[in-house]
Amino acid sequence: MLSLRPDKGRFDDDSAAARGVLLRAAAVADLRLTGLLDMTGAAAPAPDGLDPFLAEVLGTVPAGQRRDWFELIVTRSRKAEDAVRDGLATAGVITVERHRVLGLFPARRIGLVDAELVESLRVGVRQAVLEDSAPIEQAMLAVLAIDGNIGTVFGWRDLRGRSATVRALRDRVDYELPGLWKSAEAAIAVERSPVTIPLHHDPGRSERSRSRW
Repeated sequence: MLSLRPDKGRFDDDSAAARGVLLRAAAVADLRLTGLLDMTGAAAPAPDGLDPFLAEVLGTVPAGQRRDWFELIVTRSRKAEDAVRDGLATAGVITVERHRVLGLFPARRIGLVDAELVESLRVGVRQAVLEDSAPIEQAMLAVLAIDGNIGTVFGWRDLRGRSATVRALRDRVDYELPGLWKSAEAAIAVERSPVTIPLHHDPGRSERSRSRW
């Protein structure tokens, strides 16, 4: 939703490479905050009526086992965008029209049923950069939008002179959701790297390995 450009009928280009891991990271944060994932990466049973995408992410953790945040974020991340888009279409939040570019290449044109809903969401995420009291959910989304380069939320001018604020925001997210932001940061780097990096790489294992990103 945050990266949708209604005027173009598609999602923004800037965050395309990392969109899957951004969606998975947001889902993991949601599951952690609602208690369906504990701090060790163990999962509770999915309750009835849980959002299908959240249920899919939760189902990544087999019963009686644990997954680290990085693994949860990168697993099936390439399928995340399609899953979320189809879920939003089924829920009636967006419309999806299939068409062909130049009459040859299949594509989808995405429309919003309620444009105010998305703008309200974006305003809340932007406020997290301005207000220390913003809910942790908005703070996490703000960090993902900044590090994921979601241009529909923050342009480079919006963040000019706010490096200390952004650093404090990351510190807050890391304090309230230990390890999640750093794992998301590593996953974003993997998706954008021209070098193949093992998906089960531990982002905290060595500064030398992180320097490659």
